[in-house]
Amino acid sequence: MGKDFQKKLKNFWPFIFRTSDTIKLMNSRKILLFILAVAALLRLWRINEVPVSLFGDELDVGYHAYSILKTGKDYSGNPWPIHFQSLAEWRTPLYLYSAVPTVAVFGISPLGVRLPAIVFGILGVWALYLLIKEISQDERLALLTSAVLAFSPWHIQYSRAAFEVTLLLFLLLLGLYFFFKSLKNPRILWLSMAILAFTPWVYSTAKLFTPILLVFLLFLYKKDLLSFPKKYLLYGLFALLAVGGPIAYSTLLGGGTQRFGYISIFTDPTTEPEVGFGRLIDARVRGEMGEGLTPTLFDRLVHNKFTFWGANVIKNYFESFSTEFLFIKGDLNLRHSIGLGEFYKIESIALILGLIFLATRFKDKKIKFFLLFWILAGAVPSAITREGGKHATRLILILPPLIFLISYGINETLNTLKGKARLLFVGSYLALFLLGFYSYQHKYWVHYPWESERWWHAGFKEAIQTIKQIDKDYDRVIISTANEPPWIFFAGWYEYPPDKWQSRFPIGNDVELAGFGKVSHIDKFYFGSSQDGLYGLGKVIDNKTLYLAVAKEIGANLIMEPTRTPPELKLIKAIAYPSGEPAFYLFSGTLAQ
Repeated sequence: MGKDFQKKLKNFWPFIFRTSDTIKLMNSRKILLFILAVAALLRLWRINEVPVSLFGDELDVGYHAYSILKTGKDYSGNPWPIHFQSLAEWRTPLYLYSAVPTVAVFGISPLGVRLPAIVFGILGVWALYLLIKEISQDERLALLTSAVLAFSPWHIQYSRAAFEVTLLLFLLLLGLYFFFKSLKNPRILWLSMAILAFTPWVYSTAKLFTPILLVFLLFLYKKDLLSFPKKYLLYGLFALLAVGGPIAYSTLLGGGTQRFGYISIFTDPTTEPEVGFGRLIDARVRGEMGEGLTPTLFDRLVHNKFTFWGANVIKNYFESFSTEFLFIKGDLNLRHSIGLGEFYKIESIALILGLIFLATRFKDKKIKFFLLFWILAGAVPSAITREGGKHATRLILILPPLIFLISYGINETLNTLKGKARLLFVGSYLALFLLGFYSYQHKYWVHYPWESERWWHAGFKEAIQTIKQIDKDYDRVIISTANEPPWIFFAGWYEYPPDKWQSRFPIGNDVELAGFGKVSHIDKFYFGSSQDGLYGLGKVIDNKTLYLAVAKEIGANLIMEPTRTPPELKLIKAIAYPSGEPAFYLFSGTLAQ
């Protein structure tokens, strides 16, 4: 009975039990296509429903793409920019340009804005397969690695929202594949350099990581590269400069450094107060009192901006590899993670095994050093940012080598174990993996929509689209700023004409509105918050004014108790979160102008 079961299991799960030599005789393309199909299903399924809405940055992508489509300019009025100027920052361009055709077909919608991330997520699974096959020459390991990435919660999360990082990983993996391929065929070195040079066009962490990685590869494979015909080296250098030069110029001399300046540890406004507080405590311990105390030399050596920055960088760096981040909670931002860890818990065992086997069994020392360097250097860009220790978006650079270690740990364990021991390992691992996968899927589809509804700015779509349907009957529309800055939600969900938006960008608080103070406006649309609450609101808006109020401004649940609406107000619509909690109320006054 046991032998029959083992035989059936071997036939059912061929790429685990068969050797790499045998699998080469099989049609491994079918297995890869199956993995890619599963990856596509996990990333596409109900994409218009979960996550529950487009959050602000996603709408920013959609409206920029819409603006390019309609006017050839970003929504701030810059023609075909290298960095897109948004309301709060300058954004790298490649993902935004990739969204133009999908927004053209599907509009500013979850599918239209997220489809590029989905496609690049699927292509990333394929690119990892190519890379691992090239550096290991092991078909089973390559297939296993791609399968682990296909099921990765970390990768799925970012493939199901309009984050740039799935495109970043795809280009990084593909560029590295062609680099290692070029060691045997120097004529394609230029292709590798061109693809890798595109990574800083996608996400800002690559502006630091990619140059560091290229320098390391140059050092590691110096002899191989110097043996190339000079013309191929020149082609590679030209491709690197031609593609990377414009983004480097824009970053250094344009607006590309603005975002880093905002999130960097080195511009943290708490630095000076923290340093000063540390010196004050030292003085108090010595018994000194009063104001204007002069710190001693020792105080200055211990408490200064460099020690403060260094301590935070080290803290961030080690948090990136903590079990709490990787396997227990993950990123606490519910747009980045659902709160179960970035990996399945069973993968912690495979990761440890992978590290051990990499140190003891992996024969190619250069590849070994490359993988370790990738992990160690990949966490650096995030470590120098505020709260970068558990920021899954900035840390996604370390995902591919960690996926490889997990897969390598499984693969080498299978190579080590024989007979019943191997069967026991496969059965136990699969059972625990499926349990983890079920727990992840259950939380993602059942609990996560409610838990994350505010993070994804649910309710704005219904509210703004309702306004669009009825605003022709009103002379003035006021949209509350009490919760989130509403400009991009209005522009995106309303699909406001980009040429008109560009003519008013940036929108400043330039109008005094009774009951609302200084507000910004474009045409008849005003952005500000009521200063009078539910029972004073009817005194400042008339029957030709619409006001979209945030629920917390009102202080009453008008979904449950609509009769609490004062007679001076008409409750046109109450908009709820998926959980049923009130999100917005749309009012007009009842009094004539």
